[in-house]
Amino acid sequence: MTTTTATDPALLAALLDRVRAGRDFGANVYSTLDVLQVLYDRVLRVTPETVDDPDRDRFLLSKGHAVAGYYALLAAKGFVPVEWLDDQGGPDSRLGDHPDRVLVPGVEIGSGSLGHGLGLGVGTALGLRAQGRLDPRVYVLLGDAELDEGSNHEAIAYAGATGLGNLTAIVLDNRSASHGWPGGAASRFTVNGWTAATVDGRDHDALHTALTGHDQHRPHVVVAVVTDQGK
Repeated sequence: MTTTTATDPALLAALLDRVRAGRDFGANVYSTLDVLQVLYDRVLRVTPETVDDPDRDRFLLSKGHAVAGYYALLAAKGFVPVEWLDDQGGPDSRLGDHPDRVLVPGVEIGSGSLGHGLGLGVGTALGLRAQGRLDPRVYVLLGDAELDEGSNHEAIAYAGATGLGNLTAIVLDNRSASHGWPGGAASRFTVNGWTAATVDGRDHDALHTALTGHDQHRPHVVVAVVTDQGK
């Protein structure tokens, strides 16, 4: 049930323009697009027809304020009608400035305050393991600045201690964290027993290799570095 059709970059750009509606997006949106494309084109085992399948992969957008690209990608893949993009953020729109799992097909969590997504991902991965569902994976996309939040440190430590091999975190590193970490963002995870890969966040093949490089016995983190903020 993997979505395998490559997303046309021109289509994605056109859909993003419909969401943008003349507004100005920042690096928080544009830096996520390549990771989202690789996930939905080549990694995630979920389609519009399987959004309720208990054996689907789960994608959690913790970096919810970067939702515009996510909405464009969901429309490109058929999870939501393209027409919904034209009223994003409107008073009657299902597409708010953060995604809502109750209103938007294919969305797994409602995000809000930064720092909640990884803890929810840990809980989801634990729930799947408790049910004996060994095939689905849980992917959580975070911004690097979210790692300043204490709740993420607890989630990182717990996932490592319990060997959550069905969990992958993706840290979008556009150098927005306040302090940083000696050795890079991946070191914050490996110290707690995670496997890790740091790659160019614009390189689709490198992202695919990293996202599928988990060993099934430990949680895995992919640090996607995006230093250029071009559109």
